[in-house]
Amino acid sequence: MTLPTDNYALMGIIVLTLLVARYTAISGTLFVWWYALKRGNSSRKIQMKYPTTKDYRREAGYSLLTMLVYATFIALVYIPQVRPYTRMYDSISDMGGPVWGWLYWVLSIVLMLLLHDLYFYWMHRAVHHKKIYPFVHKVHHLSHNPTPLAAFAFHPLEAFTEFLILPIVAFIIPHTTSAIAVWMFFMSLSNAYGHLGFEFYPKGFNNHPIGRWINTSVSHNMHHQFAQQNYGLYTLIWDRLFGTVHSKYDETYNEVTSRYHSEGTNAVTPVSTAISTPPLFHQ
Repeated sequence: MTLPTDNYALMGIIVLTLLVARYTAISGTLFVWWYALKRGNSSRKIQMKYPTTKDYRREAGYSLLTMLVYATFIALVYIPQVRPYTRMYDSISDMGGPVWGWLYWVLSIVLMLLLHDLYFYWMHRAVHHKKIYPFVHKVHHLSHNPTPLAAFAFHPLEAFTEFLILPIVAFIIPHTTSAIAVWMFFMSLSNAYGHLGFEFYPKGFNNHPIGRWINTSVSHNMHHQFAQQNYGLYTLIWDRLFGTVHSKYDETYNEVTSRYHSEGTNAVTPVSTAISTPPLFHQ
């Protein structure tokens, strides 16, 4: 797939439009469903209290600002003067023929996810440094009880550091624009789920041979609650390898999933009384 234009300004506008549309489709839809239509009706809520209208507006505002930062620099990576130095191919078949090209296309997305996961872990730990956190990453942690709207609620400087994984991928991994699009869609979906505030993985998933390596909504929600540990994006591989999984992660995960696992029985307090459900828009 070739790029729609070589004009930087037009490319930036196109990228910004796509990013905002993706954010609205994923984070916006999840927010409307779980914080408006299904508000107070699920025992899957991790923290019982709901955020305020001020929180919602701040999360959306910073996320949209991040989209602007992303679009500004993404367009720069693929301008005609820079594009020849990337590993971008015009079509999937150009990467190895009609069969191997498709196989590599899938592999390229897996490689993007793995590289991004590693990059994010160490970048995330870096912005938690005591000399950086108060000026940069604290903006994201104003959401102690995040919603999907907070998925990209970053300080502009952090948004830039988040963006840097794109040129790393673009200059290292042979790819097509469609592979980049799939990777970014999965990233947005994973990010929105991490900030959802509800857990949908089943009980015992945290101790499953595969599940224990997968990041969950509980894991990232705890990171927002305590502003430390559980630094992973897609996985908990690096957290487990470097000993940064929160000591109460398993306990918290088991409590949350036991609550909704027992939904409909007398084992838990009815959700309508257990969850604090003020009006959707309140101060």
